[in-house]
Amino acid sequence: MEKASSRTEISSQVSNIKNSDVDITIFVDPVIEKRALAKFDKFLLPQIAILVMIAYLDRSNIGNAKVFGFEAGAGLSGNQFNIVSTVFYPTYIVFDVFWVVATKRFGADKTLAVALTGWGVTTLGTGFIQRYAQAVAVRLLLGIFEAGLLPSLIFVISTIWSQEHQAKRVAILYIATTVSGAFGGLIAHGIQSMGARLGLSAWRWLFIIEGIVSIVICTASWASMPKNAEEAWFLTAEEKEVMRARKQRDFMYKGSDTFSWSYVTMAVTDPLVYLAGITLFANSICLLGFGTFLPTIIKGLGYTSIQANYLTIPVYAVATIAVGVLSFLSDRLNTRVTLLAVVPIPVIIGYAIVIGTANIAAGYFAMFLVASGIYVFNCLVLTWISINLAPDYKRSVSIPIFVSVANVSGVLSSNIYPATDAPRYIIGNSISLACECIALLGVGAIYLVLRSRNMKKEKLIADGATENGKEGDRGLHFKYLL
Repeated sequence: MEKASSRTEISSQVSNIKNSDVDITIFVDPVIEKRALAKFDKFLLPQIAILVMIAYLDRSNIGNAKVFGFEAGAGLSGNQFNIVSTVFYPTYIVFDVFWVVATKRFGADKTLAVALTGWGVTTLGTGFIQRYAQAVAVRLLLGIFEAGLLPSLIFVISTIWSQEHQAKRVAILYIATTVSGAFGGLIAHGIQSMGARLGLSAWRWLFIIEGIVSIVICTASWASMPKNAEEAWFLTAEEKEVMRARKQRDFMYKGSDTFSWSYVTMAVTDPLVYLAGITLFANSICLLGFGTFLPTIIKGLGYTSIQANYLTIPVYAVATIAVGVLSFLSDRLNTRVTLLAVVPIPVIIGYAIVIGTANIAAGYFAMFLVASGIYVFNCLVLTWISINLAPDYKRSVSIPIFVSVANVSGVLSSNIYPATDAPRYIIGNSISLACECIALLGVGAIYLVLRSRNMKKEKLIADGATENGKEGDRGLHFKYLL
């Protein structure tokens, strides 16, 4: 590196960050950079997609198990199933900040490998529970081990790809969740058809089989997950050097590797973090309730237990397509707010239909409308906020904070579909409709905050200011993407 003027010159495009403080020229070979990033697409994205799919299978299989005997087999009565569903979230909320900061501090390979193996063993153990207390215990443990996966992977993505290329990568995570829903229904249907074997009920085999698969796949991640973007095992020495140069080039966005409590302060005092959390909270009530109770809702429309499980498959297929297409458009158009203003509309219409009519066909069609919006909404919001938070340590704290706020919704979503509201579940669907309206308002509020911050910075620059005394995304030369 050699000294140059007061701006950073680079050989490839730098999203929206102008680091006017750094008096160096950083050369990043665009050909080698492109080759390195292609390797992350090839080696990392499929792996994290599989891990997310496994995690959501293990988390939501309780909904499939419910329709073929989990409650009776585990000794549950009354509203105890709702409680068992709910207790997953307290530990999930408490531990996600820990896992993400650990991922930043110790690397994704070591940190996530521990979590992944832990939840596989817990899922396997669920197949052998006999009492209500044991059901509560395994769900608490599952919450601890799964807590940091999604926010940690979003953080990892934010350290590798530039801001305008992150949405389609985060979409991979949400596509994995919808694919897991489809596979979950297919697997549950197959195991339910298998019936009891070796003295174990079908629902027990659901947890045992998925637990064994989880352990095998998650154990493999110990060797295959890279520590970080600059030390990935599949990069050549030349490519690693380019990734290190990119980190220097994007210093305002990525920041120092040295931890400081000032980054925590930056995160916990930023109103944007909590506004994002509230917006995600509202949509997540719909998403988590939908993910857990979709087989129950479909059964309540008038279908049998077996039909309810396999009829979830096409619903999740539509959700998968919606996430992929709309996330691609988001990156291509380099905008988030435009699509986020649209995707809640079919969700609202879908809930209105299922509330307003008892027609089986109309109710099932409504599930497709709901699925087409709720998954892609969270994907786009998470990407939108993540790319507008800097540096890395602030982002590593902020992401789990607003994801934690959103995950509080799991406590509510697990209880808005009580058995007493069967078969049409008017209460749960009405609450979900109202929450989706709140989520839409949240998008508008986030847009106004980001636009206001950009306008204030533009005015300072127009007045001749070169600094505003703030760091990271609040710095004068960081422009928020809308």
